[in-house]
Amino acid sequence: MIRKVNIDMFYSVWYKIVMIRTNPYTPEQVAEVLQISKNTVYSLINRGEIVAKKIGKAYRIPAQSLSFFMTGLDDDLYNAQREDQRSVAQIEEEIASVRKSKSA
Repeated sequence: MIRKVNIDMFYSVWYKIVMIRTNPYTPEQVAEVLQISKNTVYSLINRGEIVAKKIGKAYRIPAQSLSFFMTGLDDDLYNAQREDQRSVAQIEEEIASVRKSKSA
């Protein structure tokens, strides 16, 4: 339960900071946002931990790539997980009613 709260809080902050921005980031901008060195950003790109597109000699990093990097979840999976969490109570009620009808 604690992890879900942290992800929700983190997601809302990153959504406001990262997802609203439509232009891709440069490695320098990513380094500034994450408060890491530019060399570390390039290392993360080379290891595939941050997805980036190379245009000529320059890298461009989509905002969604940062969201995925920070949460470990892409947006579709995260939204599906949240929807599943909302459905749990309804599913548990349905299971309880089926068990009750079978025992009667």
